[in-house]
Amino acid sequence: MSPKRFFPGVYALEGESGEALATLNLTPGRRFYGEQLVTVDGVEYRTWNPYRSKLAAAIRKGLGVMPISRGDKVLYLGVASGTTCSHVSDIIGVGGHVWGVDFAPRPIRDLIEGLAKHRDNVSPILGDARRPRTYSVNVPKVNGIYADVAQPDQAGIVVENARVFLKSGGWAVMAVKSRSIDVTKAPQRIYAAEIEKLREGGFEIDESLELDPFEKDHALVVSRLKP
Repeated sequence: MSPKRFFPGVYALEGESGEALATLNLTPGRRFYGEQLVTVDGVEYRTWNPYRSKLAAAIRKGLGVMPISRGDKVLYLGVASGTTCSHVSDIIGVGGHVWGVDFAPRPIRDLIEGLAKHRDNVSPILGDARRPRTYSVNVPKVNGIYADVAQPDQAGIVVENARVFLKSGGWAVMAVKSRSIDVTKAPQRIYAAEIEKLREGGFEIDESLELDPFEKDHALVVSRLKP
């Protein structure tokens, strides 16, 4: 049976244990975080664990809008060691590129050794996402921003980076970590406040959804910068 396509570059594979989310493997034969490699009709896929990737969790929760597409140039804020980034790299393909920013040296080293050394479309950047102009010489204008930062001002960080890097009409996907903002408030109130900050920063909201049970007290917001 051929894989079922969720979005361009994102598939569901049928197996003995049920349906597994997957992306086409840009570097056949190589895995990055213990994921399974599955070959169907001569094409290799990498399984995508929704318990280890908020974007995969959102797709599993019924995400209706997937802005990341083949050939996109993407700024990834809070890239860590690159689990989700590796799948974004698969989706955008050799014609796209990901610039991955993280402030912690150890995850950036892991990203370099584990992913960037094997893929030409990933560029790690040791930097502070709150200060986008400090790495502006390394990043061109991009089609989209993917943000997964554990900071109190998560939407503000997206807006500031968008002002520097995002093309008119470009997209932003933001994972909202409510407990990194305020542990005393209900997560839903925090999600609403962060969404309002995106609107005030010039974004139109396409979709938002909570990620339980894959990620507790998290939501994913898909938005687009008004032209």
